Amino acid sequence: METANVDRIVARRSAAIYVPLSLAGGALFYLAASATGEPSLVARLGGATWVTLLSFIVSMPIVISRVKKAMRR
Repeated sequence: METANVDRIVARRSAAIYVPLSLAGGALFYLAASATGEPSLVARLGGATWVTLLSFIVSMPIVISRVKKAMRR
């Protein structure tokens, strides 16, 4: 039962880090694409969504492993 609590704590702390990080990446992409004025709204939203999803995929394992290491100390 103790392991389940630790896993739950690690999951919540990790999500509190990688979710805003990924959303910020998508928002920055959208703002950068909007600043140029070239791409259409669909292209900007699609690109921002794509960047957000890729940021989730990349940041999840990195953040989770670092939070686990920090919890062990």
